[in-house]
Order: sequence, then structure tokens, then C-alpha cells
Amino acid sequence: MRAVTAGAIVASLAGFASADVANFDAETEGFMGSTFTTGGITFSDLNSVSGLNPDGSNFVPGEYGTDFIVENAALLFADFPGIGSAPNVLGFGSAFVPGDNLSINIFSTISMTNGQVQDSASLDLIYFENGPWGDIEVHFDALLGGATVASDGFTVANLDGRDNVTVAHLAISGVAFDELRLYATFADGTNTVIAGVIDNVTITPAPGTVAVMGLGGLALTRRRR
Repeated sequence: MRAVTAGAIVASLAGFASADVANFDAETEGFMGSTFTTGGITFSDLNSVSGLNPDGSNFVPGEYGTDFIVENAALLFADFPGIGSAPNVLGFGSAFVPGDNLSINIFSTISMTNGQVQDSASLDLIYFENGPWGDIEVHFDALLGGATVASDGFTVANLDGRDNVTVAHLAISGVAFDELRLYATFADGTNTVIAGVIDNVTITPAPGTVAVMGLGGLALTRRRR
């Protein structure tokens, strides 16, 4: 009976330990609305801030669209193998290209959550570097109760010549959070925009927390006996 009880607890906790993964490949290409859930992860708050464009002009909330878009990116993956999971990515805004090609639109901010407190997350950002995007700072923040508790990010390359497509892997681990936010700023913190799409968004709970819960459940079972 003890073995059965322990097995049941482990099996139950295994569900909590599994990662939520949004790779968008099972979705049909098209507009997904302003709030979109897939793979257990909800995406929202697209383009919800005001700021300055790379050329110094102003933009306002919603100016670049508030819809998430699943894009078939087969041609992108053919040209850049290994940068994500073919065939689909998550794009943003007000337009997309049907079929195997895609439109890489600009965005200012995105929020993500699976509705639980977790401690590990990652995503792939496929974006334009150089050209007008050079020196923009990209931030991937983890928040708990609205306060930032950890961050990953990078500064977009600013070399001579035309902008080009590249990829960055952003990851956070080892800290409790209940929301993720991806956004772009200038060096002084002013909100701006970046041209990109995302893929392979993964949110995972802490294995240590699951182990502690399992031991506590077994101890409780034994005391009752």
C-alpha cells in the first residue's frame, strides 16, 4: 500500500513538473487575436506602450497592431536551419504573408504567462540586426507580483551595412516568477520597437519544489498510518 501511495504521489507531481512549450507548429496560420493561448502559455499585452521609433518619431499603444499572428516560416527555416522549430513562428501586428514566406513585423512589448509560479523560461527571438535597429536593447524579464525579479537580454548589433536576420536565445532560471515580458528600449530606458518573431517559448517549474512536495506527501501518509 505504501508503494502504491508513493507511486500515485510521484505520478501526480510529474504533471506539475512538465514544461509548457509553445512552438506554434500545430496552429493554423493566421490572426490569433489580442490574447492567445497555446501549449499552456498565454500571450497578451502586445504593443501596449508608447515610445520612440528608431528614427526618433513617436508611437502610441496599439499603433503597430494588437493581434498575435501565427506565421508559416518555411522559407525562413530553409534559409536558416536550426534557428527554431519549423514550420511556424509567432508574429505580431496587422499583416502577414500567407504560405511559406512571412512578414517580420515590429513590436514594442509582449507578455507571457502559464498562470503559475515557475522558475525557468526560455525563447528564441528571430530578429533584424544592424541598419536602423542597431544599439536597441532587447529585454526578457521575469516578474513576480508585477515586480521584475530577473532579466536576460542583449544589445542589437550595429555594424555598417543593411539590416539582416539573426537569432538570439533568451533564458531565465533559478528565480520564482509568474509573468514574462519581452520588450525593447533605447540605452536610456525609453521604449522603442524591434522587428522580430518568436519561437520555442518554454516555461518550466522548479524540480526542487516538486521533490520537496513529494517527500512531504509521503511523510504525511506515514503519519496517518
